Amino acid sequence: MRQTIYSIISVEGRASIWAKCYDGMMIGVILLSLLPLMSKGTSPIMTGIEQIVAIIFAFDYLLRLATADFYLKKGSLSFWLYPLTFLALIDAISFLAALPLVNNSFRLLKVFRLIRSLRVFKIFRYSKNIQLIVTVLRKQSESLLLVAVFALAYIFISALVMFNLEPHQFHQFLDALYWATVTLTTIGYGDLVPQTDWGKLLTIFSSIIGIGVVALPAGIITAGYLEEITAREK
Repeated sequence: MRQTIYSIISVEGRASIWAKCYDGMMIGVILLSLLPLMSKGTSPIMTGIEQIVAIIFAFDYLLRLATADFYLKKGSLSFWLYPLTFLALIDAISFLAALPLVNNSFRLLKVFRLIRSLRVFKIFRYSKNIQLIVTVLRKQSESLLLVAVFALAYIFISALVMFNLEPHQFHQFLDALYWATVTLTTIGYGDLVPQTDWGKLLTIFSSIIGIGVVALPAGIITAGYLEEITAREK
């Protein structure tokens, strides 16, 4: 029976009609669970939704815990290790945040309710496309990390140069970092702008560099995505 349950709730069993139905139902429940977070205050309807969703999430968590040995493949140790995995923690938070103890008793713990928005990460379990993107990000992590290091280094250097070029315009280094970030990402809010010619030239150069920096991750992810799709089709 546990093997049958695992074949329905696991990634490996998604070819079966029961697994697809379970995935579709859970995605719907996840989206439904976000409704209470979109409304101010409480109402009987939203409270009912919250309680029903919490029960379903708790049941899903128990099913996954009961079949943890099939997932982690570490024997009885799997039942102790599974609750510490990332997605298991998200699952636990998803239903624990709806407990009356958290919602009604302790004011400080009400901050914990905000963590309910992490429920959206549960969709990672049930979407093949999202899991494909996660796989691509994992395989291209070195290239993406290199781009991120280059971008952060350039932001710091350009901010340092601008901070010394126009100390009257940028009163603290954080202002220069803010300007460098919004310029490199080509957002350019315009609330902090250089006044000198050298400052304007640096802004032009940073904006041009920013186009390439923003395009690089998109190109890397797209190439990795196509490569992964081709490999899976073969």
